[in-house]
Amino acid sequence: MKVLGVTGMPGSGKSVISRVATDLGMRVVRMGDVIREEAQKRNESPGLVAVELRQEYGEFIVAQRCVEIIKDSLDNDVSYLIEGIRSPFEVRIFQNNFHGFRVIAVHSKPKTRFKRLKRRKRSDDSSDQDEFISRDQRELKFGIGDVIAMADYMIVNEGSKGKIKKLVRSMLKNELQSQG
Repeated sequence: MKVLGVTGMPGSGKSVISRVATDLGMRVVRMGDVIREEAQKRNESPGLVAVELRQEYGEFIVAQRCVEIIKDSLDNDVSYLIEGIRSPFEVRIFQNNFHGFRVIAVHSKPKTRFKRLKRRKRSDDSSDQDEFISRDQRELKFGIGDVIAMADYMIVNEGSKGKIKKLVRSMLKNELQSQG
């Protein structure tokens, strides 16, 4: 079983990488889904819950829940991609639980990301510039900049979707083949 992680600021293209991984037969575990599920239970915003969970249970909580999801699947023949790593603490949890864990960082300019988020219109996305900046600052406080800096791979997502998918497909295939 190979487990890889993806990090990047909101709107950078993590979901594009996840879709390519799914096409290659990998299972995707989204850290944001853990947050959104908890936010729904609490009837609060995902941004607030992301902070609250870490305050209540520690920096490792979201990563630990993702580890449990993977380990509970009981399918060692499947490779996994964990989408949405935000802190060095989370990287450490994954490294301690999955031998050969590697991180892929995806980067896009803020102007590009803001346009994507306005088009995407997910519940935690903002079409307001000030809210966008606030969200970026919250993400940076989690330590996402450190995760990006220490990533094993860096993908710049400023070109066509076809070009990025081709690059990601090649990189993931190489990683999956190297597991033996």
